[in-house]
Amino acid sequence: VQLQASGGGLVQTGDSLRLSCAASGRAFDNYAMGWFRQAPGKERSFVAAINRSGGDTKYADSVKGRFTISRDNHEKILYLHMNNLKPEDTAVYYCAATWDHGRSVYSGEYAYNTWGQGTLVTVSS
Repeated sequence: VQLQASGGGLVQTGDSLRLSCAASGRAFDNYAMGWFRQAPGKERSFVAAINRSGGDTKYADSVKGRFTISRDNHEKILYLHMNNLKPEDTAVYYCAATWDHGRSVYSGEYAYNTWGQGTLVTVSS
């Protein structure tokens, strides 16, 4: 699978934004998916993850209640809906995929072997 992230941009504190990650190739519904981000001067960190069916999700504490991960297996798109954005959400956001035979959700970066190119989100105060 190949991944193409989009939807980033410059927004103000409190705004909302939706990121998309379009997948090419077959069997998108065989991949568990995740979103990670890398802020300036920091290491890449986990944001949210979702299992193959979309029935199970996991979030970083810093985004719980504000971000929602979802997927459309028919359209082969992964989403990250971000509400009440804060300046500390400023980062390059990456989508990632890993082949999965079960129903697992993966928060560890090491679990993913396919990455999108990243999309920049800048939140001004």
